[in-house]
Amino acid sequence: MTPKSGYLFSDKIMPQRKMAALRTRAAVFAALGDETRLTVLARLARGEPQSIARLTQGTRLTRQAVTKHLRVLEGAGVVRSLRVGRESRFALERKPLDETRDYLDLVSRQWDAALLRLKSLVEE
Repeated sequence: MTPKSGYLFSDKIMPQRKMAALRTRAAVFAALGDETRLTVLARLARGEPQSIARLTQGTRLTRQAVTKHLRVLEGAGVVRSLRVGRESRFALERKPLDETRDYLDLVSRQWDAALLRLKSLVEE
């Protein structure tokens, strides 16, 4: 989706690099906005790459459902697919998650600073 002219995040106000970073973060947030995908990520966070069969073990999820969720996570860059023989295994990509966490920390600091300024104004 391309911003319209005069839109807050238009190319004139926000450079392409920042727009790309914003889109990447939005994709990560969208991918993390599902309970099943969070469960899959938690399983992958244990360390080693895992097959779809292993990711479905002990769950009520079908392989097709896990595959669908893995594709969304892969599209957001938080999971990568690896071929091991005839099998695909999936591994967690920490960098996009770390960058998203850093972004949330930045926003949190900005809100804290804004609230402190508001408190000072109210107390004056």
